[in-house]
Amino acid sequence: MAHISSIGAGVFSDLSLSLEAIPAIASEANLKACFATELAAGSITGTVASGEFARIKNIREFPAMGTPPNVVNVPVYGSKTSQQIQGQADSPSMEITVNYVGTDWQNAAGYLGKLVGDGKQYVFRFSLLNAQPTGTGATQYASSTVGLGTVENSQYFWVGKIEAMVVNPQLTDANTATITITVQSQFYGAYTDAAA
Repeated sequence: MAHISSIGAGVFSDLSLSLEAIPAIASEANLKACFATELAAGSITGTVASGEFARIKNIREFPAMGTPPNVVNVPVYGSKTSQQIQGQADSPSMEITVNYVGTDWQNAAGYLGKLVGDGKQYVFRFSLLNAQPTGTGATQYASSTVGLGTVENSQYFWVGKIEAMVVNPQLTDANTATITITVQSQFYGAYTDAAA
C-alpha cells in the first residue's frame, strides 16, 4: 500500500522499538529491516536475531511526532516588523500515555519494564495507520508486505532512549502510565510499505 490517501483517525497507529543494534547507515532499507518479527512479552532478551522488535501496546495518547520548529525573531533596523529565521531545533522528548498493564511493564527479564532507564539507545518506529494490518502473529505489524504493507501507512523512525515511566493510579478510570522517551537523532521518514 501507499501513504494514507483519505481523511481519517489514526486509531490503529503503532509505536515499536527494535532490539537489535542501531544501523550504521540510517537508510530506509536498514531502518525497516530492524522491524521484521515481533517479539511477544516475556521473550525480549539482550541477544536478539536480526529484525526483532517489540510493540508498545495499549497506547492511550500519542504526542505530536517530528522535529519541533525553532523560529527566532530578529529585529531589523528601520523596519516596523521583525524577521523570522530558522534556528537549530532542539531534539524533543516525548511523553506517551498508555493504559497500564503491569505484566507488560514489569521489571523482569524479557519485558519492556527492564528497558526503562537502562541507558541504551533503540531504533523507534511510529506507524500512522487508519486501519489494522491484515495477518496475525509476529508479522502483523512488521515492515514487510505481509504486515504494514497490507494497509495505507506512513512510518517515521528515530533513535531514542526510554528514560522513565510514571504510573498514574485512577479511581474511576483505567490505570495509566506516562512513558518518557528522549530523541537522540533526527527523524527519518515518512516512508511507507508497499504491497508486493
